[in-house]
Amino acid sequence: LAGGIILGVALWLRHDSQTTNILYLQLGDKQAPNTFYVGIYILIAVGAVMMFVGFLGCYGAIQESQCLLGTFFTCLVILFACEVAAGIWGFVNKDQIAKDVKQFYDQALQQALMGEPDANNAKAVVKTFHETLDCCGSGIATGTFTPVWRADLCQKDSLKSFFEDTSCHKKIDELFSGKLYLIGIAAVVVAVIMIFEMILSMVLCCGIRNSSVY
Repeated sequence: LAGGIILGVALWLRHDSQTTNILYLQLGDKQAPNTFYVGIYILIAVGAVMMFVGFLGCYGAIQESQCLLGTFFTCLVILFACEVAAGIWGFVNKDQIAKDVKQFYDQALQQALMGEPDANNAKAVVKTFHETLDCCGSGIATGTFTPVWRADLCQKDSLKSFFEDTSCHKKIDELFSGKLYLIGIAAVVVAVIMIFEMILSMVLCCGIRNSSVY
């Protein structure tokens, strides 16, 4: 059940409309940074393997097989190591992921505003950011004044933009910090469950060994 829940959360994060709309964008030959998906792919793999390993553990307990329970324990140790690695990766790259996406957005915005070659592609990228995140510009100043003279990029009320911080940088930070927060919670929950399962499997192995002796 825990594996199924983790798998479901990971698949939801993977196919979330906001992140997919942004991370599938392409600016000329440059693809949007998608290192965010590394942690999600690890969760998908861990969730799927947990479902199989959970079945293995249940079957081993029913059959009172030390071999199956030993295999179950070994798989849990490996999965636990993967979870720790994913947690460390997420913590280290927490700020870098949002920074890379913001740089990608800034590059597209500059090309769109300056009319550089491939400006149509840049405009499409910028408009996708604006529509998906309900934002405009890379800061308060650009978010306030861009709608006035570039309505093709920002379809927003300039008065509203003046009183509200509609910076795309801020919205990008909020988007990925929230998603990474969910990944972190899922990783902690899985780690706690795995520790409990490892202790339980050791207790069952000891119980089976003692019962076979007597």
